[in-house]
Amino acid sequence: MSKLPPATQDWLAGPGLTRLWAAVRKRLESNGVQATGSLRLTSVSTQERNDLSLLWGKPVTGAAVTVRLDVLDARLRASAAGLGLKEVLEELGPPLTDRRAIRADIAARREHIWSALASALDASPLAGQEWTGLWYDLLRRTGVPRGVTPDTAVRTLQQAVRVLTVLLGPERGSTRGRGELAALATGSAHGLDDGTWLARLVQRGIALAHGTEFPGDAAGRRAVWRLVSVTPDEVSSTVLTYGLWPVGGGWREQALRQRADHHAETHLTSRDLHDLQLQLPTGTVIHICENPRVVEAAADATCVQALVCTSGSAATVVLTLLDILAATGCTFAYHGDFDWPGIALANRIIRRYRAQPWRMGAADYEHLAARSQTEGIPQLPLDGQPVNATWDPGLAPAMTALGVALHEEVTLDLLVDDMSRQA
Repeated sequence: MSKLPPATQDWLAGPGLTRLWAAVRKRLESNGVQATGSLRLTSVSTQERNDLSLLWGKPVTGAAVTVRLDVLDARLRASAAGLGLKEVLEELGPPLTDRRAIRADIAARREHIWSALASALDASPLAGQEWTGLWYDLLRRTGVPRGVTPDTAVRTLQQAVRVLTVLLGPERGSTRGRGELAALATGSAHGLDDGTWLARLVQRGIALAHGTEFPGDAAGRRAVWRLVSVTPDEVSSTVLTYGLWPVGGGWREQALRQRADHHAETHLTSRDLHDLQLQLPTGTVIHICENPRVVEAAADATCVQALVCTSGSAATVVLTLLDILAATGCTFAYHGDFDWPGIALANRIIRRYRAQPWRMGAADYEHLAARSQTEGIPQLPLDGQPVNATWDPGLAPAMTALGVALHEEVTLDLLVDDMSRQA
């Protein structure tokens, strides 16, 4: 129920005073909802001058008018409205928002986050160490990620202090798994998974304590964990391989050679790559494919050449294996899908390992597109933003012209024939 008399409310809500109330509302919301100060209206229309004159109790004749909020407040209280400026605005529109108070509250809650972190550090065995001061300053500069509430921020920062105390404090113990450490600190085995804010906080602390750079990739992050004897999960992610004959004498190398001798594919984990001596004969050519079906076909055909599969976008374990092989003098030939994501991946692999394109030219694409059409294979539309192939400037225009995406499966017979030949 409005506190204003109906006729008074209708007149105050009329078009002649609309700009005034909007300007006054903005001023009050920014200054703590206090009827102080003044504002100026310009380009005042005839109707606005008439209504402002009636409201003000004196003529308004110019094209601009200065309004003192304390005077307006007193005038409204003495008028038929019988209410102050704040109350009138809330009768005419939504409640006023005290933006100054909101800003002060946000600042106070933000300050509470960092005072809570300082208190947690001071109460921990890490207090007084040089790196903790650097860590605190760095976190305060970078701030809290968007979407993280103050309460969550306080809890996560305190968890980070607990984890770092376990890893870097005087009672630090032996090697432990990252999942185990996360469960102890957060109650969840995934609390320190890659990409979480808590994991980044802890990794920054470890890097500062050891005087190293904060890692920029997955391999670097695993290395940081190893500095404090934490073992990430190194068995769930694998790289699919075929035909690797390492020359080492250990049981792992022998097992890999036996699988290659029997034309069996092998999934290698990150842990395998740490322990294997992957020294292949000098000059070995490693074929790289994108889809596991190519490996399956190579095994079925008892191909004799080595093959590594990226299984899509090439996870860290894939790149780790290729890095190891590159360091031992292997060379590479790459084949992938003829679609835009496939070309983007091919660009990365070919650039990183100086790989030779393997049946990946414009002529190869046009031949395969024509053959698949002749054989009645349904044509897959080529969608997305074109990507230029660094190894063949004619490939992207050819793909754009035909508008057909070709996955590796349509090239299987040619790829298998290539890998069946002795190098």
